[in-house]
Amino acid sequence: MSDLATTAPQGASLLDHKMKSSPAWLSGIIILVALIGGLGYVGFHIAGDLGGAPSGSSVWPYVLLGTALFIALGFEFVNGFHDTANAVATVIYTHSLEPNMAVVWSGLCNLVGVLTSAGTVAFTIITLLPVELILKVSSGSGFAMVFALLLAAILWNLGTWWLGLPASSTHTMTGSIIGVGVANQLLTGGSGTAGVDWAQASKVGWTLLLSPLVGFAGAFLIFLISKATIKYPELYTAPKDNTPPPFPIRVLLVITCTLVSFFHGSNDGQKGMGLIMLILIGTVPTAYALNHAVNAHDIQDFIAASQQTAAIVEAHTDKNAVVGDAPAELTDYLKTKKLQPGTMTALRVAIQNLEGDVKGYGDYAKVPANQQTNVRNSMYIVSETLRIMDKNHVGNFTADESAALSNYKKKIDKATKFIPTWVKVAVALALGLGTMVGWKRIVVTVGEKIGKEHLTYGQGAVAEIMAASTIALADGLGLPVSTTHVLSSGIAGTMAANKSGLQFETIRNIAAAWVFTLPAAALLSGLLFALFRTIAGGN
Repeated sequence: MSDLATTAPQGASLLDHKMKSSPAWLSGIIILVALIGGLGYVGFHIAGDLGGAPSGSSVWPYVLLGTALFIALGFEFVNGFHDTANAVATVIYTHSLEPNMAVVWSGLCNLVGVLTSAGTVAFTIITLLPVELILKVSSGSGFAMVFALLLAAILWNLGTWWLGLPASSTHTMTGSIIGVGVANQLLTGGSGTAGVDWAQASKVGWTLLLSPLVGFAGAFLIFLISKATIKYPELYTAPKDNTPPPFPIRVLLVITCTLVSFFHGSNDGQKGMGLIMLILIGTVPTAYALNHAVNAHDIQDFIAASQQTAAIVEAHTDKNAVVGDAPAELTDYLKTKKLQPGTMTALRVAIQNLEGDVKGYGDYAKVPANQQTNVRNSMYIVSETLRIMDKNHVGNFTADESAALSNYKKKIDKATKFIPTWVKVAVALALGLGTMVGWKRIVVTVGEKIGKEHLTYGQGAVAEIMAASTIALADGLGLPVSTTHVLSSGIAGTMAANKSGLQFETIRNIAAAWVFTLPAAALLSGLLFALFRTIAGGN
């Protein structure tokens, strides 16, 4: 892999020339306006959420918040080196757009994708984390978890980017989460694996494993079909010097770049959002533990759904079971995934207690500051218990009862699983800036180092169509997927279909990065978590 770091890419001089010769003032103005506007928007809303500047003893949480947000957005910035760079690789390499304009356009499309995302992927990532650390996110061990995850992901992504390898930020984050879970369990005297939701991790892992295979096979077939049906010879030629492609091809490649950028924003952009929300909840729970935008009508719906759900669960409880601490009982269930005689009783008690709390306060914004985290934790435990029960098909609920439980869970999630718009804007800015800084290494690898022949226009278009389709499907299912792996494998698929040959040294290096990313990220994050937890006093 070291050859990639020490040898100048074949296309580097041409790309450098394009950057120097292309007029950058327009794109520079757009970037500057977007940056100033975005930062102003983020700052205005943070100040509004926090109710002004802190004073006296309250300064420390805000310093911690600023540090954590800086690191979290740093992860998204580095993510832009890898994944967003893939979105602009073909459009830059084929000279369809000048590099300056390509990264600006991709950044805008990413922004739209991020802003229109539902947040499902963000919270899928969160469910991989150990439940006890999520519940203690405002403690030393909770912050140790967040910092370890982010720093491990940043370090690994920087290393693979320096080597010019299209490594996966999704894969890296998954490995980091597993490392923290295992380390937490070892440090607290457990088995070393109980701290990881292996069922959820396997679900994400299979997605990461299969998506490159789908990308390769899909691009292979689509390219063969296009060659057989679309008789446009220029589509299957490689770029020449600095000459843009014919207009129809240029439009096609810009459209495919737009689609990949949009869906990348809607999927990849969410991965840091969940961790940013944990940071916000841990540092300033008064503003972010509960969704203050929920209206009075939603509150009444929640209370009605609570009463219905408590009656359903009551019908399935063991009448002889005695529960002392309902949250503790449900937390044990979330850790072991084993239904105990008192689990249903604890669930019913927790649901009724939540109903009483919400009815008493009448509005999430009116929950006292010292109770915001407690109410959120209770909601999280109940929601996750219902999710695990549904996934494992326990409780012998009828179809109508399951529908009622699902409806109740959605109302809980509306109060806890929300992402402020300013968080989405901040993530989009970080992704865009990262792309602008580090796109070239990945562009050259994708354009020249996967196949033995230079990438043709048609191959670039097909690979991006396949990547956009795969990401869109994963987004709809609420699953994280790697833009990097899907696009790289799509390029390889088109090369194989065209009998262009593959550069197996590059394929081997990318595959090695794929294989080693998860264990390396896990080891790194586990060690960082142990270090940070020790510094924090093990709390």
